Amino acid sequence: MSVEQTSVGIRVRVALPHPEAVERTVAALKCEGFGVLTTIDVRQTLREKLGEEYRPYVILGACNPPLAHRALSAVPEVGLLLPCNVVVYEEGDGCVVSAMDPTAAMQLLPNAELEAVAKEARSKLERVLQQVAG
Repeated sequence: MSVEQTSVGIRVRVALPHPEAVERTVAALKCEGFGVLTTIDVRQTLREKLGEEYRPYVILGACNPPLAHRALSAVPEVGLLLPCNVVVYEEGDGCVVSAMDPTAAMQLLPNAELEAVAKEARSKLERVLQQVAG
């Protein structure tokens, strides 16, 4: 499966059950030097806060410390755009794994160093999605 570009991110569709897609995504992020700082279970939150049912949907706040350090050293305000969010949600008989496109996000803060960091982060996230897709 190839990585698709969206207006704000990059994604792959996988024929996996949601728990396995989340597990594979976290493992692939780790292989590319990302840690998961936050995990938001949107389905559970909407159920608890609103009494609403929603499809399985998880937001992972992923951070690659060396890239984050370089970006923050270049422009401290970039922290408003960190961490890199990755979402895993059920769709049809599989799941979509989608990552923010760091190159799109960094256009908000024009800076040559940030551009380089964003390109490197995007390459890593593309490899993460390729690993998840298998």
